[in-house]
Amino acid sequence: MSDVPDKTEGVAARSASRVAGAAPFGGQVPAVAMTGIVKRFPGVVANDGVTFSARVGEVHALLGENGAGKSTLSNILTGLYRPDAGLIELDGRPVSFATPRAALQAGVGMVHQHFRLVPGFTVAENVVLGAEPGGSSRSATVSLRRRDIERTVANLARQFDVPVDPGARIWQLSVGEQQRVEILKVLARDARVLILDEPTAVLTPQEAQGLFVTLRSLVASGRTVIFISHKLDEVMAVSDRVTVLRAGREVGTVDTAASSARELARMMVGRDVVFAGRRSERRAPTDVAPALTVDSIAATDDRGRTALHNVSFEVGTGEIIGVAGVAGNGQRELAEVLTGMRAATSGTVSVNGRRLRTGSVRDAMAAGVRHVPEDRLHTGLAAGLSVEDNLVLTSYRGPPVSRWHLMRRGFIRSQAESLIPRYDVKTPGPTTPVRLLSGGNVQKVLLAREFSAQPAVLVAASPTRGLDVGAIETVRTHITDAAASGIGIVLISEDLEEILALTDRVIVLYEGRIVGTLDTNSADVESIGMMMGGATV
Repeated sequence: MSDVPDKTEGVAARSASRVAGAAPFGGQVPAVAMTGIVKRFPGVVANDGVTFSARVGEVHALLGENGAGKSTLSNILTGLYRPDAGLIELDGRPVSFATPRAALQAGVGMVHQHFRLVPGFTVAENVVLGAEPGGSSRSATVSLRRRDIERTVANLARQFDVPVDPGARIWQLSVGEQQRVEILKVLARDARVLILDEPTAVLTPQEAQGLFVTLRSLVASGRTVIFISHKLDEVMAVSDRVTVLRAGREVGTVDTAASSARELARMMVGRDVVFAGRRSERRAPTDVAPALTVDSIAATDDRGRTALHNVSFEVGTGEIIGVAGVAGNGQRELAEVLTGMRAATSGTVSVNGRRLRTGSVRDAMAAGVRHVPEDRLHTGLAAGLSVEDNLVLTSYRGPPVSRWHLMRRGFIRSQAESLIPRYDVKTPGPTTPVRLLSGGNVQKVLLAREFSAQPAVLVAASPTRGLDVGAIETVRTHITDAAASGIGIVLISEDLEEILALTDRVIVLYEGRIVGTLDTNSADVESIGMMMGGATV
């Protein structure tokens, strides 16, 4: 893997082209000031005397590894947690929020990484949930009739270019689509301070640029945006200043135009980080039979609508194929068909020449297919079980994990003690419940289980979503090492940086159809992004 060059060059030009949001308000009292914030949990000091301030009229990025304290700090600001010590001020006035509603009424809203949605409600119902007639928010002015609510939310979605189906129920949406609903909830309430946690994870590059224009417009009007992202290039492109947290303390605050992606990464993890470049060093062999063959697959979604149309491709032994597309264009259904979680309505899936029965997870696993789903805690792992039990969750039915229907606890413990250091899982021990681990370590447990099964094919959906730069580096290394060992990998991601860093070829899905197949070394972000939006290149 090769280094990405410093981003200092070009930063000045981008900064000069920004809407001059911070300048008119820079001399005023900060919109948000948090001083000496301390928050303790049993055995952990999540925030250790953190001081942070964001100006009126600026985009202020908040960076840090998983577990650095970013979410805790944001949850304190939005009333989910009460600090053990420290002072919070809005516009120079001390405040203390007992509930998120109180924070929102004061003008502070957050799009959380872990969604606050009601699965059985529609998109429109979730957006207006909690609005009161006669209030000041956008959502408060709508009728309680379903059609009026859906029309209002559809107009709001068009205004902010956040595509959703107002009538769809939350449980029917992908993780990415649910994130869009969370963004709309905050925008609908016209918050003066917006905290956005990984807001571009589901957008094409063109849509992300559109969001950045919206953010610059918001700060130019006097709002404040706190932008939490692991995508350093985005931070460099959109933010005015950056505050970095590490191990619960602030490392420092820098002007974006005077910094670089490499310097920010170094501040985050305390060491130099090697960024993945294009996969030109090792090419997958081309003279071997394909590990995976997908032939004319069609499938429906949870609402009975056609989600995949005549999808065909092959994955060679040791090859990484990227599947790019905006969330909701058939990626989830494709992953579920490949892994046996969803039956195809037509077409075939074969692994090493063996035709699978689609809709049978057991048949897919018997053929050597393994899965890293996008929802790692609910679909991939059992959050309440221990690390060691999760590592055998897909293999406990027979030898060597069990014998005569009895679990071999000694073998399970021994395997966990071997895999934990090999995959660098930071855990107090193998009996620790997975729900107590950070996002990066949860993903490492999942990868350890799936890779240790020595699969023929791995289907990985958004494997680094929400992870910090250090965890991303580790997960990507495991994926490329797996390909080097001969595993055929299908990498489904909306992150084009990840696609270009890891894959040999990329196919682009739009409305359930393959609209293009490109060699990664000759592909570019603009062309892929246009195809993700439905354009023919």
